[in-house]
Amino acid sequence: MVIAKQPVKLSFEDYLSHTPEDEGRYELVDGILETMPPPTWLHLLIAKFLVYRLDAEIARQGRAQEWTTLFEPGQRTDESDSRLPDVAVVPFAAMADVLTSAVLTTPAPLVVEIVSGNWRDDYLTKLAEYEGLGVTEYWIVDYQGLGGSRYIGHPKRPTLSIYHRIEGEYQVQQFRGQERLVSPRFPELDLRAEQVFAAGR
Repeated sequence: MVIAKQPVKLSFEDYLSHTPEDEGRYELVDGILETMPPPTWLHLLIAKFLVYRLDAEIARQGRAQEWTTLFEPGQRTDESDSRLPDVAVVPFAAMADVLTSAVLTTPAPLVVEIVSGNWRDDYLTKLAEYEGLGVTEYWIVDYQGLGGSRYIGHPKRPTLSIYHRIEGEYQVQQFRGQERLVSPRFPELDLRAEQVFAAGR
């Protein structure tokens, strides 16, 4: 009888100092390292486009000394959980020591996940973690329309969902095609869903 070896559980502090042999991208889920597969080129282009557009809006609001937008900063979501959102608005105050690991331990003002594989993580697990943590605004960019029909409707098509936390719970608005995004965090943002899906091309 072969007994499967149980993975070693890491604390959050272990995760911050852990250096995997292959130096891949990992999230911490219930104390276990989970490998993040390489994204598609379009996934990366969408992330880059959103970093550019959100930073421009932050500057337009006069908050460039307060916030910046980053690609894949860590976000601790629980005692033994830490995610790598594709894009997040990060307060400079959270970077008091710029030589520490780039993992937020307080909720980001806005987090973006770009769906490219396991859609259930983005629509179920991560949504619950970000909501419970207190992330005010959570975007799910489903540029291929992969999510379940109960999340993006039928027939399935590319959808950008913006979840906004009201009294501790997320309320969602969805955008497709040429619909203009409505962001409570950035109410004057002039951006269409299709512009995001096409990465501004």
